[in-house]
Amino acid sequence: MGTQAVTADDIDVSVVFWREEGLWQVSSIPARSAVSMDSLISALSRFPGEGGVFGAVTVGDDFFLLVRESGQGRWILLSDGAASWDWSLAEEAVDMLGLSDDDVEELEPAGDTRLLEDFGVKGEDLELLCSNEDLYPDEQLTSIAERLGISAQWSRATR
Repeated sequence: MGTQAVTADDIDVSVVFWREEGLWQVSSIPARSAVSMDSLISALSRFPGEGGVFGAVTVGDDFFLLVRESGQGRWILLSDGAASWDWSLAEEAVDMLGLSDDDVEELEPAGDTRLLEDFGVKGEDLELLCSNEDLYPDEQLTSIAERLGISAQWSRATR
């Protein structure tokens, strides 16, 4: 069957967040900036950030993607590794992680669940959140925003 190319219409949430002078900043970015890993990383490079800048994207009811860009490297978390079987953006993320189709499992995250640990969100908590079938991807990201203490900014950016 192959993967489906992600279009701006498929994206429900496209947000960038970062810390500046110890405070979180949250901003929406155009959905067209999140249709591929290259365009997302390019969009993230325009923002400052102590400890890096984060991009968060949801594609429909299927998955969310978190990317952390910093001078120390890049970390990627795909909420459902199996989304790479269906969606181009998820497939690109899995490729960047150096994983194959055999390495990913349905309803299991792929990538680095520890990418928010230095901001107080444990990897185990992200794993549990990703495997929670009762939450849609945008609700999972909202839960992460709550744990980071950025709920109000998050709500404004995702309206």
